[in-house]
Amino acid sequence: MVRVLVVDDSPTVRELLTRILQSDAKVRVVGSARDGEEAVRLARELRPDVITMDIRMPRMDGFQATKRIMQTVPTPIVVVSASVESEELKITFNAIRAGALTVVEKPSGPAGPAFETIRTQLISTVKLMAGVKVVRRWATGMLRPPAVVPPPTPADVQTAVVAIAASTGGPGALYQILRDLPADFPVPVLIVQHIARGFGQGMVDWLAGATKLKVATAHAGETLQAGRVLVSPDDHHLEVSPESRVVLRPGRGERELCPSADVLFTSVARVFGPQGLGVILTGMGRDGLEGLKRLKTAGGRVLAQDEKSCIVFGMPKEAIGAGITDKVVSLEQMARAISEML
Repeated sequence: MVRVLVVDDSPTVRELLTRILQSDAKVRVVGSARDGEEAVRLARELRPDVITMDIRMPRMDGFQATKRIMQTVPTPIVVVSASVESEELKITFNAIRAGALTVVEKPSGPAGPAFETIRTQLISTVKLMAGVKVVRRWATGMLRPPAVVPPPTPADVQTAVVAIAASTGGPGALYQILRDLPADFPVPVLIVQHIARGFGQGMVDWLAGATKLKVATAHAGETLQAGRVLVSPDDHHLEVSPESRVVLRPGRGERELCPSADVLFTSVARVFGPQGLGVILTGMGRDGLEGLKRLKTAGGRVLAQDEKSCIVFGMPKEAIGAGITDKVVSLEQMARAISEML
């Protein structure tokens, strides 16, 4: 039985979320909180398996509550957000950086056109996150200054592109890596991040504020440029053409994982071969494994995040277990390792 604490300042939404979650026989809502302060107290008293966290609340918002909970009683937190406006999305992704695992869309009510899809996603996400082992986040952890990573000289660069893939815990990991990469990073960066539909552009805008590199959602046909970071858009696979241009391919339906790390890494292997560098970060499942195998066979190189710094040691574990990684490093050292691999 998954024990859940529901946090939202709206009584109507708390009741709706409770009914949705308890429609699954394996989920039980053990408490509800009206604001962040109450959420921190109940997390300590009830010790739930998962917390669903609202963002905009009186007294203490979802970011501050997440930060306090991860410092005092680490618990898997799923952010439930209704808005895609920039200010709320900024708070949402700051909460993820503070330790929340992922974000899902808040249901508007049974009459909504996508209610059943959102309901199913909420239940499955809560059940999946209940099994994630989270660690205590110390107050100083959010304040660590950017690492000093010297860029390689142009004569030394043998890599033409860096391809990065992540899932659960990925936004926070990407934030740290992009923040640590030097402003004159000499090659393009392509990113696939598994995230709920509708939150991709908000994540891109948030990541852009972390780095001096240019970060944008990828558009079909644009040319890869040194120092430019392109992120796959919702519901599209990100690939590269032989002319080093972006190719976007629509997903084939809800059962297909889209965007896919395997698709990105396979494309990089096909086009760049030994000049491709694949980076696999924290995430659940095995997406990316087959693509990284192809990249390794083509002569490219592979970096994986280590278990200790992963929120979920799933995707990197698969690559490491397959014996295809050139190096396994902590998140704190990842930007330096990427630059050194060039």
